[in-house]
Amino acid sequence: MNTTKESPHGTSRKNAVLAGVLLIIGTVSGMISAITGIPVWNAPDYLLRIAANENLINLGIILQFVMAISCAGVSIALYPILKKFSEGLAIGAVGFRLVENMLQILKAVSMITLLALSQEFIRTGSPTTSYFQGAGEIITTASDWMVGAALICFSIGASMYYIAFYQHRLVPRWLSGWGLVSLTLAAIFSLLVMIGIIPSFGTIQVVANLSILVQEMVFAVWLIAKGVNPSAVASLSAKTATNELLSAA
Repeated sequence: MNTTKESPHGTSRKNAVLAGVLLIIGTVSGMISAITGIPVWNAPDYLLRIAANENLINLGIILQFVMAISCAGVSIALYPILKKFSEGLAIGAVGFRLVENMLQILKAVSMITLLALSQEFIRTGSPTTSYFQGAGEIITTASDWMVGAALICFSIGASMYYIAFYQHRLVPRWLSGWGLVSLTLAAIFSLLVMIGIIPSFGTIQVVANLSILVQEMVFAVWLIAKGVNPSAVASLSAKTATNELLSAA
């Protein structure tokens, strides 16, 4: 029977690759969902357009669920690595990203609701004044708020693991530092959306989020190609072993 124990670096390597893959899946699915949906959701006659683009909306809903699950999986995959260095930051990252996950799922549910509302709107003859428009405004306003809240939770959760990565040099500091700055910008502009100063996913917010979008793709590729700094993992393992020997003595 093989009783060989996998090295700490080997375990960290697998978790880093998994996190990188999930990060790419979550980001790409979210981008496609947003890009294909923006012309529909932001149109003045969005109820008519939603009903006319049912297949596109259904694709966006599926991708929204994929993004929600994948993004939550990133922090869970990183947790075994981060808890060795800072358990508090590791738990916080998972917690905030799980809240983000729930908000993203609620966003998908709002998309399903709007699709059903738009279909009923068409069946009633598309009246110029009806409760459909009022209900649609309520749903879209709540949806925009949930997206903003999800982005803030994402920014806080991701910042927690970037802080740990920066402090312990698990990846190059320029990469984790870039993440922290970009997340700060994303959080600020998401808050501006929530309080109604700028439109949801308008030009300003899209430009503000470009930095974190590019950074997360670079970060994902780094995790897949190189993983976390093996010397940092080895140093921590040696320190832990020394402490255990001293405690047993």
